[in-house]
Amino acid sequence: MHPRRSPRLKLVLSALALALAGAVAAPLWRPALGYALVRDDGPAKADIAVVLAGDASGSRILEAADLIRRGYAPVALVSGSASYYGVAESDLAIPFAVRRGNPPQWFLPFPNSSLSTRQEAVAILAELRRRGVHTFLLVTSDFHTARAARIFRSLERGAGGGPDFRTIPAPDPFFRAGAWWQNRESQKIFLTEWCKTLTGPLGF
Repeated sequence: MHPRRSPRLKLVLSALALALAGAVAAPLWRPALGYALVRDDGPAKADIAVVLAGDASGSRILEAADLIRRGYAPVALVSGSASYYGVAESDLAIPFAVRRGNPPQWFLPFPNSSLSTRQEAVAILAELRRRGVHTFLLVTSDFHTARAARIFRSLERGAGGGPDFRTIPAPDPFFRAGAWWQNRESQKIFLTEWCKTLTGPLGF
């Protein structure tokens, strides 16, 4: 007759088994969690492109410029919710894009005082309605696309409808969805975005 294992031992063994299973399956779940942050609807003709704030690399506005260059939108509304030393992000992003060879008339600055993606979406949707926009391309960093799209769609449903949009990811210089665990900056982006994804519906 075998002695019965203590509840504590069973708990330790179960935890070790789960850890081992997680390690064995890591090649599957790690990339899946990274790609779950990304939404790519692909470009289509639209009334305007919308560039969300929160990008220090310039990849978002350059992605919008490329969409305009390829004829998908005539102009881009550039959000400037963040303030750097008293300057709205849009007032830094647009000159950056112009220095990269893009015409200044492609960009419309939209400074605002938003402190979250949800607040920014509220301000942007109001501005798009004011402009009579029916379709737009939502441009943001690849890791931010899925969450941003959910927020915009939730707000439109709450308002009884809104402009149709497609989400376009801009490549981030540090984040790689399929290999986010391989460098520190990508790990920080992954953890931060998942925290926001999980706590956002709770109102945090």
